[in-house]
Amino acid sequence: MTKAQEIASDLRRKIEAGDLEGGAALPSEAQLMSEYGYSRETVRAGVRALVEEGLVVTGQGQGKYVREPFPPVVWNWTTLESRSRHANAGPEGQTAGDQWASAVAEEGGAPRQEVSVSIVQPPKHVRECLGLPDGGLAVARKRIRYVDNRPYALADSYFPQELVVGTPLMEPRDVSAPGGVLASIGLIQAVYQDEITVRMPTRQESEQLALPAATPVAEHTRTGYDSDGKPLRCMVTILPGDRHKIRYEVTTD
Repeated sequence: MTKAQEIASDLRRKIEAGDLEGGAALPSEAQLMSEYGYSRETVRAGVRALVEEGLVVTGQGQGKYVREPFPPVVWNWTTLESRSRHANAGPEGQTAGDQWASAVAEEGGAPRQEVSVSIVQPPKHVRECLGLPDGGLAVARKRIRYVDNRPYALADSYFPQELVVGTPLMEPRDVSAPGGVLASIGLIQAVYQDEITVRMPTRQESEQLALPAATPVAEHTRTGYDSDGKPLRCMVTILPGDRHKIRYEVTTD
């Protein structure tokens, strides 16, 4: 074991044991040099190894901090987007809101979304899911989703342009309706097809979600079809692995 690995191993042990808690500042370089008796370069190499692992993050200035865990959002995808679950009125007669926001609020979190809307040529896999021709256009609703003002997920929904032009889905703000906005305009999603890929984030995703190093994401693509098999929507959600828990209930029928 090298000297730098020795420092990294000891600091890792302290973090895992809770002696250095999430959000706590690491000792300064001078303090670490005094504690371990090694050079500044060796201390920096040991701390850098923990940054690369994602256990330590860089704060403002040159400070280093123990990575603070995010309270996980628990997703029950068995009932996510169930029309019956979200068609009922909320407290004091209010209509049920955005389904993601409802799930977060039920767990005691404060949901918020930044929404933008544009007409785009969608990515290739989205175009294929929607059955669009080469060069075909889709309406894209792109959202950065926050819980307690911390970025938690990216959610991009794509719709064939001709289906939603002139509807509330073109508005760059939160929109909702009992049973879902698509259903409210007569477009009923009868079947969903899900695809999940686990990968490392792109640079843009890392910046938008403020991801520490070594944080994988799950890319969840859900395509909704009507009863005749016509695709109505393709939603691509980027879920950082350090702040989400996914649940499914599958029957054996």
